[in-house]
Amino acid sequence: MRKFITCLFIALATLTQAQILEPIHWKVSAKALTDSTTDVIMTATIDEGWHLYTQDIPDGGPVPTQFSYGELSLIGQTTTSAKVYSAYDENFEMDLTFYETKAVFHQTVLTRGAKELTASVTFMACNDQMCLAPATVEKKVNVPAFVSESDDKAAEAAAEEAAEGSQLADNQQSNEEVVNQVADDQQPNNEAVNPSADEVVGSLESGVSLWKIFILGLLGGLLAIFTPCVWPIIPMTVSFFLKRAEKAEKEKGVQASKQGIRDAILYGIAIIIIYVGLGLLVTVIFGASALNSLSTSAVANLIFFAILVIFALSFFGLFEITLPASWSNAMNSKSSSTTGFLSILFMAFTLVLVSFSCTGPIIGTLLVEAASGESWVAPAIGMFGFAFALALPFSLFAMFPSALKKMPKSGGWMHSFKVILAFIELALSLKFLSVADMAYGWGILPRWLFLLLWIIIFFAMGVFLVWKIWEVNKVRMALRIILIALSWGFTAYLVPGLWGAPVKAVSAFAPPMPIEDREVFYDYEEGLAYAKQEGKPVLLDFTGYGCVNCRKMEAYVLSDETVKERLKAYVLIELYVDDKNDGIGEKNSKIQREIYGANAQPYYIQLDKNGQKISQPYAFSIDPQAFLDWLQY
Repeated sequence: MRKFITCLFIALATLTQAQILEPIHWKVSAKALTDSTTDVIMTATIDEGWHLYTQDIPDGGPVPTQFSYGELSLIGQTTTSAKVYSAYDENFEMDLTFYETKAVFHQTVLTRGAKELTASVTFMACNDQMCLAPATVEKKVNVPAFVSESDDKAAEAAAEEAAEGSQLADNQQSNEEVVNQVADDQQPNNEAVNPSADEVVGSLESGVSLWKIFILGLLGGLLAIFTPCVWPIIPMTVSFFLKRAEKAEKEKGVQASKQGIRDAILYGIAIIIIYVGLGLLVTVIFGASALNSLSTSAVANLIFFAILVIFALSFFGLFEITLPASWSNAMNSKSSSTTGFLSILFMAFTLVLVSFSCTGPIIGTLLVEAASGESWVAPAIGMFGFAFALALPFSLFAMFPSALKKMPKSGGWMHSFKVILAFIELALSLKFLSVADMAYGWGILPRWLFLLLWIIIFFAMGVFLVWKIWEVNKVRMALRIILIALSWGFTAYLVPGLWGAPVKAVSAFAPPMPIEDREVFYDYEEGLAYAKQEGKPVLLDFTGYGCVNCRKMEAYVLSDETVKERLKAYVLIELYVDDKNDGIGEKNSKIQREIYGANAQPYYIQLDKNGQKISQPYAFSIDPQAFLDWLQY
């Protein structure tokens, strides 16, 4: 499992790179062996310093090279004469085999008169510093007619020459042609550019990492423990395990303490299986591509906003979100009628169903955050963190049952805890409303109003905590005073933001600050024309309304006084890739991909007055000095 997680994180690190790296170049050709069989030749040219893994990789390692030929029948196995290298890989903790420089693969297929075939290869490439995410390349090739050996060689040489000429022609498209093509795509009768989520690997929430999702899940699970739907169940469940263990000791002679600990651990594992399964189900239903596109979809963000508001109202006590009682009764009945791990699994299902009214809002918030991230596996990772934290007390109290006596009793403090969570849910919901508002330019939630609503929410949370503070015991009173200080202190921190203060701590949530003291262009061609007219260099800023790291760059770097002074020498062109008005976002996204070879934000490029690059691009770092060192003027 640790090796699998390592592989996933290496792939995620690759996805967040600004540049699009393609170190493995594939070419396909075909040679007729008989009237009904064809030799499909897949050639991999490997850039210096990179390697391509072989087809025989142990479980837990990187993705092996795998070939597919559609529905065609295969004769024999894929073969290659390329030199195979072997080395120990510290990331995967195993010996791995790979190819370098070039590898040619042959596979005989039964074509039976087919005119065209499709060959695809799934592979993973690494160098000494990084690994790229697994990729799939699909190529179509005409099935040649069976000819003599001499004619066949001539045909193959001609096919290679034609393929190389076609690739060379594709690479000759100039920046001006790309821009013109982008402009043409925006005309009323033409189909708008709509890049797939696989192309936009960076996504617009590039700051959301699997580690962050896991930690959020862990915190969510810890919060769920203290809700009135979970906390009272802990002693009941642990007591059930201990009684079950005592019964097993009498009937089977198994030591009660060991049996109780084993059952509690299995119970925790069952909880993890259920919630991780839920996370994977989210990906299966929506698909990886849909998850990547959710972060800037106005409809999706409005749905997320509504979901969080409903959850908040539920925690406020206006109504309760519950599942049908028959479901939990059925699970409870199943747990009584079955034995072994299956019985424990049904017990875990009963916990999930009974506690849903409290855990549902927390899980919903977590899945919303995971879905607006950049990885298909994020929902499962988030659910793993949530389930791990939720299962922990059951296992620990089963190991140390005497600690059950020291648990605080259920009471009014749980209601207060739910209300605090409701305030937090309500504040988070505004982030999603803000993304939809900015993407479509509605203007209903400007920065000042967003901050004002947060001020009201957190001030009200402090007022709630003050209410009846003298009726609680000293320990809870102390906790309330701490929470009051935090909520009102945070409120006081936000207030200057109403008059233009950067309030950097909320830069990832609030709408961006307006740019002052310099002229900004939002159209690529218009900005370049102005720069040429004024003889000034250009700073291209590829950004997004739903981009968390873009907001951080604006709050920590672009708002720095020294940086602002230096940027006065530039013409600033801000290109929002998720602007939904008149296809602007699609146009800007295509410019970034096809001219500058990148697809993640934030992404900064320096151009001279004629629109030519004068430095390497700059991605994400909240160090103002690093940004200053990168600037040329």
